[in-house]
Amino acid sequence: LMAGAELDEHPGPGKREWFALTYHSFVLWNILTTFWVANSALMAGLLAMTINAGFMTVPWLLYRRSQRYIPRLAGLALIAFWISFEYIHLRWDLTWPWLTLGNAFAEHPSWVQWYEYTGVFGGSLWILLANLLIFQIWQRYLQPGQGVPPVRWLALAACLLAPLGGSLVRYYTFESHTTTGPTEIVVVQPNFEPHYEKFNVPDDRQLERFLHLADSAVTPQTRVLVFPETSFGPLRDRELGKDRLTRKLQQYVDQHPQLELIAGLSVYHLFANDEPRTPYVRSRVRTPGDTLFWESYNAAVQFVPGRDTVPIYRKSKLVPGAEFLPYRRIFFFLEPLVNKLDGSIAGLGVQPSRSVFTDANGIGYAPVICYESVFGEYHTGYIRAGAQVGLIMTNDGWWDNTAGHKQHLRYASLRAIETRRPFARAANTGISAFIDQRGDIHQPTAYDEAVAVRGTVLPNDRITFYVRWGDLIGRLALFTAIVLLLNNFVKGRLRKGGASE
Repeated sequence: LMAGAELDEHPGPGKREWFALTYHSFVLWNILTTFWVANSALMAGLLAMTINAGFMTVPWLLYRRSQRYIPRLAGLALIAFWISFEYIHLRWDLTWPWLTLGNAFAEHPSWVQWYEYTGVFGGSLWILLANLLIFQIWQRYLQPGQGVPPVRWLALAACLLAPLGGSLVRYYTFESHTTTGPTEIVVVQPNFEPHYEKFNVPDDRQLERFLHLADSAVTPQTRVLVFPETSFGPLRDRELGKDRLTRKLQQYVDQHPQLELIAGLSVYHLFANDEPRTPYVRSRVRTPGDTLFWESYNAAVQFVPGRDTVPIYRKSKLVPGAEFLPYRRIFFFLEPLVNKLDGSIAGLGVQPSRSVFTDANGIGYAPVICYESVFGEYHTGYIRAGAQVGLIMTNDGWWDNTAGHKQHLRYASLRAIETRRPFARAANTGISAFIDQRGDIHQPTAYDEAVAVRGTVLPNDRITFYVRWGDLIGRLALFTAIVLLLNNFVKGRLRKGGASE
């Protein structure tokens, strides 16, 4: 805002100068805050940051246009356009959720307890409104002979202190609700380095470490054991619990009849000749006239003592590039890049809605796989499906020991506040932890540590306002943005018509 106002002070700043200022500012912001993404794949990370900066530029250029046609509503326009951008950016194939403004408070859950009503877009609104008020005060301060009216200082104080004060009161008076009593959970962090070790060490050797760590923490009171994302595999879906490796997992829970295992696995499905095929199907010709069709999943599965069937949940919020090719009919030329990321142009299979795993006591567990934990309204689908506890299975070692795995962990605090659900988080490499209903993180592990951690959570079945209504602020912002865009378009046409006369 201040840089744009400074640019306007000089004669003749045009669209090109405004675009250059805005775009390069966002490129710098993306690099400083999400540089760690490039650790998984350098070129893909750089491409993501530069493209995302371009998307971020759009709402600012629309704001610039609103300054021309509706100067009194320019501040409202900026808020509406930016939050609309964030709202849309969480819902299309090129989604990039890391820099939603409301995520900035993930390290301070006590400041945003009202996310149980607003979600992260409430935080985005708070940041934008505060910055606009500061900008207006700054503009008045620079005008010779004009002071800043007290009402503006009062408005800024109210904007900053009212949400913060209300949140702190809620935080320190909050009491966790539960209808079932405490539930003991063990999460396993095996610590296999993902670039060079995880997918090169035989599954049998990895299983030894998993079970050794589990034995060090499981007690007769443990109800759920959690393994991280893609712990083993690829494994055929119809053979789960029957093949050599998963039979050992089934035997482990059979030996602990009070225990259920929820694990992240890489799973595939082979299609019969007469079976309908999905858009995610892959194929390979084995011999002339004999083609193999299959579909791959990033999945979570549940092993229950004495049960023959193994329920499967398919991760459905996929990482662009690594797990699917966005708009593959348009960006078909990016297939070599996707292949370099060990992805496929077909992408991974998904499921249409969230589902939960239910234990013998009727407690529902949300199987949240990695990227899915970053999306607020998407996550409410687990709660509406009956989840009382969230289980996050992830592998954050792709980013190495950078800010990435810490940022990903902190976002779980926001999901806990939005839904008032506790979480148990199992990371292959990264940070495993427990998060309570206030968003506080307990028993975090160290990065690059092989360990199993035992903790207690309080399952909750109450529904928050946010779970019921979702991103209401985002939808209102989108409606407002459409109205303002139509207004700008009409005024622009009228001005052109008047000028031509």
